[in-house]
Amino acid sequence: MIETLISFAFATSILALAPGPDNIFVLMQSIVNGKKYGLATVFGLISGCLVHTTLLAFGVSAIIKESENLFFIIKIFGATYLLYLAFKVYKSDASIVLSNNNVVKKSTKQLFKQGFIMNVLNPKVSIFFLAFFPGFLFSDKINPIVQFYVLGLIFMLISLLIFSLIAILAGTISEKIKENNKIGFYLKWIQVVVFILIAVFIMI
Repeated sequence: MIETLISFAFATSILALAPGPDNIFVLMQSIVNGKKYGLATVFGLISGCLVHTTLLAFGVSAIIKESENLFFIIKIFGATYLLYLAFKVYKSDASIVLSNNNVVKKSTKQLFKQGFIMNVLNPKVSIFFLAFFPGFLFSDKINPIVQFYVLGLIFMLISLLIFSLIAILAGTISEKIKENNKIGFYLKWIQVVVFILIAVFIMI
């Protein structure tokens, strides 16, 4: 059980660090408006994850009770989707472009709302949770709903810590990224490897 949760936490950490629309958005708000605004965005994004966790917990848990074969199909879907994400990252540009030209200044309340809505209304987040979480259920004795919430809380806590660190250190991080073109290359390949390893882990 502990080994599964540690693996989940490690995979979550790598994915939170890898460049994506959410952490780049946090980075830009912090660079342009200050760390307080970046943190407001972070809290909005993470709050949205609770909605996806709830939908996943009750939806997939019901499927598990109904049919083990159907749950196995979900795991196949999850592994396939993660391999697809790995391929998309592989085909993407490794460079990270930061531009503050079009960042509009908003209040912390507005940024919290925007982060929350961005997350809740993004179907890709629901699909990712569906692909990512079921493979890390860690007990045959604990209710699946409880397990999904445990995984969701771990995911939110780690993402909150990493995204907050990005917000607080945004100035330094952005300068380092701009100075070293290889950072994007390394993060790209780390993300590809992690997606593939998670896909394999889900099917084992």
